[in-house]
Amino acid sequence: MCMTVHPSRSTAGQEAAHGYCRTAALRPLGRDGEIERILRCVTRQPGSPQALLLLGEEGIGRTTLLRHAREVATGDGTLVLSAQGWAADHRHARACLQQLLVPVLDDVPGLPAPHGRVLSAALSPASHDGGPDDEQVQTALLALLDRLAASGPVLVCVDDIHACDRAFLDGLCAGIRLLAGRPVRLLLTARGETPPPNLPPGTEDLHLRPLSALSAAALLDRQPAPPTGRRRLEILGEAEGNPLALVELSRGLPAASRAGGGADAPVWRPLTGHAFAARLDVLPPETERALLYAAAAQPGESVASLMAALDTGDLAVWAPAEAAGLVSLVEDRLVFRHPLARSAAFSRHPAGERQQAHLDLAAAVARPEGSAHHLAAAALCTSESVAAALEDSAWRHGDTVSTARALEQAARLSPQRREHARRLAEALVAAQAVGDPGWVKDLHGRFVQSAKDPELVCIAAGALASVLSLESSQREAFALLVDASEHFALVGRPVALALTAVAAGIAVQSGLPEHRTGLSMLLDRARQPDQVRETIPVREPHRSDGPRPPATEPGGRLDGPAVRQALDALVAAVVRPHAATRSPVGLEGTKGTPPDGLSALACRAALHSAAYLGDEADVGLGQFRETDARLGAVRAFGVRGWTVSALVDTLVGIGWFAEAEALIREATAEATVLRLPRLQADLQAQDLALQALRGTVPPEPWFTPSIWRAVCLDENRATHARLLRARGLAAIALGHWDTGWRHLRELFTDDGSPLHPVLSPRSIAELAVAAQRTGRTDEIVPALTRLRAGQGDRTSTRMTLLLHHATALVEPDENAERHFHLALVNHEADRWPWERAHVRLNYGIWLRRSRRTREARQQLTTVLETADRLGAGALATAAARELRASGAAPTPDASGMLEQLTGQQRQIVRLAASGLSNREIGEQLFLSPRTVGSHLYNVYPKLGVSRRQQLRDLLEDR
Repeated sequence: MCMTVHPSRSTAGQEAAHGYCRTAALRPLGRDGEIERILRCVTRQPGSPQALLLLGEEGIGRTTLLRHAREVATGDGTLVLSAQGWAADHRHARACLQQLLVPVLDDVPGLPAPHGRVLSAALSPASHDGGPDDEQVQTALLALLDRLAASGPVLVCVDDIHACDRAFLDGLCAGIRLLAGRPVRLLLTARGETPPPNLPPGTEDLHLRPLSALSAAALLDRQPAPPTGRRRLEILGEAEGNPLALVELSRGLPAASRAGGGADAPVWRPLTGHAFAARLDVLPPETERALLYAAAAQPGESVASLMAALDTGDLAVWAPAEAAGLVSLVEDRLVFRHPLARSAAFSRHPAGERQQAHLDLAAAVARPEGSAHHLAAAALCTSESVAAALEDSAWRHGDTVSTARALEQAARLSPQRREHARRLAEALVAAQAVGDPGWVKDLHGRFVQSAKDPELVCIAAGALASVLSLESSQREAFALLVDASEHFALVGRPVALALTAVAAGIAVQSGLPEHRTGLSMLLDRARQPDQVRETIPVREPHRSDGPRPPATEPGGRLDGPAVRQALDALVAAVVRPHAATRSPVGLEGTKGTPPDGLSALACRAALHSAAYLGDEADVGLGQFRETDARLGAVRAFGVRGWTVSALVDTLVGIGWFAEAEALIREATAEATVLRLPRLQADLQAQDLALQALRGTVPPEPWFTPSIWRAVCLDENRATHARLLRARGLAAIALGHWDTGWRHLRELFTDDGSPLHPVLSPRSIAELAVAAQRTGRTDEIVPALTRLRAGQGDRTSTRMTLLLHHATALVEPDENAERHFHLALVNHEADRWPWERAHVRLNYGIWLRRSRRTREARQQLTTVLETADRLGAGALATAAARELRASGAAPTPDASGMLEQLTGQQRQIVRLAASGLSNREIGEQLFLSPRTVGSHLYNVYPKLGVSRRQQLRDLLEDR
């Protein structure tokens, strides 16, 4: 989504958390679904409840959403009465009632005398010492609300009803029950997950969940002086999507910590006692100490380890904290109920107690990486033993973020300059695997201040070049690798091979001819160590129990036949994209021992990239998907980002639209969190192209301007090609053929050279269709001629289909049918079902215009069946239109048919015809996807249709 919110200028902690929306024009961040449901209630939409209760923990955004609803209602002319829960205290009796009636005090004297006197007495400052009883006040409040509702709609908003006095809440709810049918709505909020008793009948609950990773990152980035690099990722993880925690954890960060910490920067934990001090202050000392150890422990640490560190076996030590709602015991894990509770429980203790907690935990935990973490947290100065323990266990972590953090800390604790540089280089490799540019640039800036070793310099250059490419800077990244390649003769082959693989990926993304030429030079240099190694002094090998060489993971095992074969396949596919059409053999089929861990995944990614470039990615799709899933599981988006767009293209090409859409959503969230605009742009373009194929093109704007402004299309020709194709397909899906032609034509230069050597040729058939429809077939002849000449003798099955398809549309009619047959004759092309059906569609059109209607109907019927199976709505619509033109039985007229359906069924039919899925329809109508599917199953026979795509034609004909 396109966010327009801005950081709050307030200085109060609670206000800052809730203040990321200040006006009705600025919607609370990441709450579109909740806002829609709230506003349905506020604006009294049919079927909406009279009372709605927002539930959630502290700082989740209840007050923000309530404020937004008040502002919207006020802007619509609704009278808004508001109150804030007040601690139950006899000194504040009826405080909520007093707040609620402030805007309408002038209306109180106009009530019938008894009611007016009762409310006036209840609002008197001395009312807590006497005055009317609760029943009288309830009756008078009901009379006032009834009088106000007679003049216009009324919205009653009460925040934190768990802190309201019971009499006020009971009276308000009783009044709302008696005002059913009047224009009065009640909007409430409460802490926790359980509604309080005695709410009005029909009150609906809206449970507020944590913000998505994408929305949480956007909110954090809008804070004053937001953190970057490692610390940014740490805060996102620690806050767990809670808006208040995001604001508080970023508040007051030292300058060094905002960038992930300098060489000696401590971990910063803000003091958040204002939210949890009251609950922590009343805990017994032994429970306070136990919470300190729990807060110091890593997430997921077992209760057994905590008990061992505390030197007690009595689980009753946790009971007061559980009763206070601070923690929960879930199986063998202790879970803090709120992210700020952990921070408050830790930061309230002196430094010496925190250090002792870490030392005790280091002795108690069983996992080596956990013990090393606690030893490092307790260290007051550099320590080689602790640094070595961190390094040795770093890759045992289940994710690359923890690995990179451990290696960075190992470098910080290294007393020797050489070990510091070596470990910092390894941290760079791990941070590059994470994919956070800010983190990598921070580490690289510290690394270059001291490191001179050629091998370490190459490793650091490869890590920096990788994230520069994922951001957008292909020329800078490639130049960095060319400079580093001058050291190839002095470094090990694994490092040289790894850097060459990165350069190959950059050359694919840039699409620049000079990069493909430079890649051959880099490969030659990478092979030089084989020839000159005997003349270079060999370093003293590391002991098996000592620190590992800097490239052990992921670069150190990138040697041997398996890796060389993967790299050769990738480089060959980049340098000669139309020659590498044979599927590269998988790692299992190579000689030698394949690398393990992240190295293996990176190596597989290289193989999949080579297969994708050769139109063979679908052959090893199972491995491709498995590799992507494993990279996602270890949070290695810095590696995954190199192949995720290729996987999306492959899934779309084979017709797996739903899986492609899910992958786009997931990868977009990751790329947004990591701030990788080039990947965001790729995925936005792919999403638009997919929607065009489905026939569900959304309204403009299609793209986020800030993302595309950050991408230089001249040096990102792969992204540019995806953008042009997406715009072209979207325009065609909307019936704008001239616009579609202009976009697709830009995929080739005036002399027919492709903008991108791989992606442009794959759109040649779509360009030919647009050219035929707009009368410009002569203009694509140079491009088609150049493509045919450049394919050589090993044209892939897919390109054979596309070239013959395009040629059939451009050649004279006497040659067209031969090319249609050649495009369809090879059944291996069934691997690309949409493109094969696209050929059949245009062949059917040609046959119909040649007055061979029976043959045309055969082709078009097959197209319709394929399109229905794939969910390709645009193709299905075109095929149905041509079938009708060929004399096939028309789709039944919808006149009178919709009237036999229920109102809800008509709604479902219209939404389904617009292209929405069952899940999306269910979200709009508050139905389950299964219920939606059941309704559609029942209405199909009534409408005389058998497929979802026929619904659109029915409604259009009507």
